[in-house]
Amino acid sequence: MKTQLKGKELTALIQNVFSIAPNDKRLAVLVDVPDKAAPDHSAWRTRRAMAAEWVRELNKTKSSLGLQSVDLIVYPNVHSNNADLPETAYTTEIPPEILNAEILQRQGKAHSFTQVLSEHQIILAPTEFSATAPLKLAAQKFGFRAATMPGFSQAMIPALRLDYEKINQRVWAIKNKLDPAIGMDIRFSVAKDRIYSVHFDLRFRTAHVSSGRFPEPGTAGNLPSGECYIVPYEGEKGEPTRSEGMLPVQFQKEIVLYRIKNNRAVDVTTQGAISKDEREKLFKEPAYGNIAEIGFGVLKDFGLKPVGEILLDEKLGLHIAFGRSDHFGGAVGIKDFTSPDNVVHIDRIYIPEMQRRIRVVHVTLGFEDGTSFSLMQDGEYTLFT
Repeated sequence: MKTQLKGKELTALIQNVFSIAPNDKRLAVLVDVPDKAAPDHSAWRTRRAMAAEWVRELNKTKSSLGLQSVDLIVYPNVHSNNADLPETAYTTEIPPEILNAEILQRQGKAHSFTQVLSEHQIILAPTEFSATAPLKLAAQKFGFRAATMPGFSQAMIPALRLDYEKINQRVWAIKNKLDPAIGMDIRFSVAKDRIYSVHFDLRFRTAHVSSGRFPEPGTAGNLPSGECYIVPYEGEKGEPTRSEGMLPVQFQKEIVLYRIKNNRAVDVTTQGAISKDEREKLFKEPAYGNIAEIGFGVLKDFGLKPVGEILLDEKLGLHIAFGRSDHFGGAVGIKDFTSPDNVVHIDRIYIPEMQRRIRVVHVTLGFEDGTSFSLMQDGEYTLFT
């Protein structure tokens, strides 16, 4: 299978994802570059080179899309996923694969990032560190549409060739179950003999679909995609959140068990080097423990396998995220962290290839009338069987 997008196929992808309209005149491809704190590596270099190739290819076919320009916009990386973008971005003739922040700031042409976002109607962001949170918020302000592609690699290109109409149907089916629910109970089996449960409060919340299409101005999300997600109630309305329980996560061979109270991981009850490190993170940065998202990816059912990048891997099944939630409709944002440098949104993905010792026994939704619905059983969706 081809592992590159060129010419007509790339043009068709842009049309399918964004439904290009007459007032769409400028498209920007955003990439971040390394520095001493975040050193370069081969996958990052390859991604930057790929982005530059996409710009060249799209400039050849831009007239067929009705676009006037396709611009490569380069910026110094922000060191963590979903942190705010810098104030300044750059254009440059230097190939991005050989750039770092120092060279860029010395030799690139500076532009206000606000200007970049206000002047482009379509944005692709195949970056190293996820720009999903800031671009979601900025899209609402400036009216552009953005497909964020953190960690994108050639291994993900098959995911761009899926039937996204069928994917859209599945994620909407999940949303239609989540929206009326007031609670969610997840039961995990660890190492086949230990059972842990956690309850998530879904009051005051509705779910969101991310189907890989962004036809409406002011919207942004991941590409490739294929998930429905919801932010548990975080207590911001004055009424305490009911989210609590025990949440296991496998790191390498170690199981870390988080105690959840008031929708936050407040302690780690297991022992081990990683457990100790996670416990210290919670004490130093309480917002790190916020349960920011419960996501339900569907791409596993379309034959895809993990590739080692969150962008795709989280779309394969159940995932639970810690940290920032405001870009998903939640209440926890940069203001809640002790420093902007500490802002994170970290997904833990519950599929056998990634957490072999943990099994999702069931996911059950509870409704206000006292009824319930089993959304997942033994790691599989009940809706599609």
